[in-house]
Amino acid sequence: MTKRVAAVLSLLLSFSTPAIAQQAPPPELARLDAHVEAVRETFRVPGIAVAVIKDGDVVLARGWGQREVGGAEPVDGDTLFSIASITKAFTSAALSILADEGRLAMDDRVIDHLPWFRMSDAYVTREMRIRDLLVHRSGLGLGAGDLLFWPPSDYSTRDVVRRLAQVPIEGGFRDRYAYDNVLYAVAQLVIEEVSGQSYGDFVRERLFEPVGMVDTRIDSNALRPGDTNVATGHARPGFTGDPVPVPHMSWSNNTAAGGIYSSVNDLAKWMRVQLDGGVLEGEGEKAKRLFSAKRHEAMWSLVTPIPIREPAVPELAATKPNFAGYGEAWSLSDYRGRRLVWHTGGWPGMVSRLTLVPELGLGVVVLTNQEAGAAFNAVTMHVLDAYMEAPATDWVAAYAAAVGKGSDREAEDWKKHLAARDARSKPSLPLSGYAATYRDPWYGDVVVAAGRKGLEMRFSRTPQLVGDLEHWQHDSFIVRWRDRTLNADAFVDFSLDHDGKVREARMEAVSPLTDFSFDFHDLRLAPVE
Repeated sequence: MTKRVAAVLSLLLSFSTPAIAQQAPPPELARLDAHVEAVRETFRVPGIAVAVIKDGDVVLARGWGQREVGGAEPVDGDTLFSIASITKAFTSAALSILADEGRLAMDDRVIDHLPWFRMSDAYVTREMRIRDLLVHRSGLGLGAGDLLFWPPSDYSTRDVVRRLAQVPIEGGFRDRYAYDNVLYAVAQLVIEEVSGQSYGDFVRERLFEPVGMVDTRIDSNALRPGDTNVATGHARPGFTGDPVPVPHMSWSNNTAAGGIYSSVNDLAKWMRVQLDGGVLEGEGEKAKRLFSAKRHEAMWSLVTPIPIREPAVPELAATKPNFAGYGEAWSLSDYRGRRLVWHTGGWPGMVSRLTLVPELGLGVVVLTNQEAGAAFNAVTMHVLDAYMEAPATDWVAAYAAAVGKGSDREAEDWKKHLAARDARSKPSLPLSGYAATYRDPWYGDVVVAAGRKGLEMRFSRTPQLVGDLEHWQHDSFIVRWRDRTLNADAFVDFSLDHDGKVREARMEAVSPLTDFSFDFHDLRLAPVE
């Protein structure tokens, strides 16, 4: 097929999906305006976009608030947000398409397609299957390896995957659930190796265009000059105060884990295809499909059980599921006796949630431009209750109570650190004694050097991770990142050998609220001779 013919066919496919009809919202959603505004005010979110789909029709797809705090441009149904880890379902669908075509099998070993692939354990390397890349049971710890691309680094995707050979494994293979992002970089390379295309081209041609997601972009680097309707991410430095814009970010070296930018209008089309079992148009044997019914069932089947915990506060008791687990890039649980198929997304400055209720033919997606998971949950639960004729619940108050408890826990944790601190202690060495280039086996080099406030720390491959070291006690310091929107200050503990020289440095986030992707605790920093 010539490139010109392929382009014409792609264009035709992009218009082949019928426009989704508008359906009058149920009476219960008449209160949605007030509810969303209450969510925005309570959780300090500049802008929110929501789409609801029911029985194949769009109930609503619109926005509230502003794309950037203090700005005049409103959020609407076409505003592009980072959807972060909701991207994972697109990666799973891409692998399913390749499986349907017989170009791979989900039970293939990863080394069948990437012979050079290595984990830090030989058995895991040999037995890792394509499906294992999607289901968070590899034995890696929570968020292990995320510092290779979070915040943005200059490593390539292949660099990230090669460095997996040094990332420590904490648990047994297929033993327990521990969420990771880094194995989706492996899935990205498998898709590229098998298809002969870049991940971005494959997803664009085989997913976005057939579904009709004409405004969706593979990552922020793919935004075009005409893409002006784009939300700006925000954070609250120190987890308090006013939200401020965060720096531009792209996961170009692990797009498959969380790179996509989309709108609620486009995601309404994606939800419809998912709820229709992969059908694009038509019925029965003549139906045109994105992926097979067999693969759709597998993606929505529980693979990795997730322990069920008590809700953070009594006000959230109704959210406790009877079962919980993870399928092939989908979270699976239940609410009020109905099965939920869903996923959240977390990105610096933007968080989101997409939820499907197959039994009701219902889908809801909530995109926000502030790091407040309570906001997308409060909106989602309000919509679910509207269609389940559930008892009235003040979800804003319920999630505000959970946020308050988290803040109390952080304050108590800090008090314990203060109580244990010997503020009169001095470093064992002059500051120059800690200055060195330190090397971690999987991340690489971290430099401690004289800076504008004494010592500074720089992660050599991550421009955003530059901070000033503040003495804490003895040979422990706190690195305060100059980008205060990171909310990821960390303890830096130096260990000395018998000659009084630094043997090793270890790190750990100061706040329990810091995103788990700042996996400082996995670093083993040794001075470079």
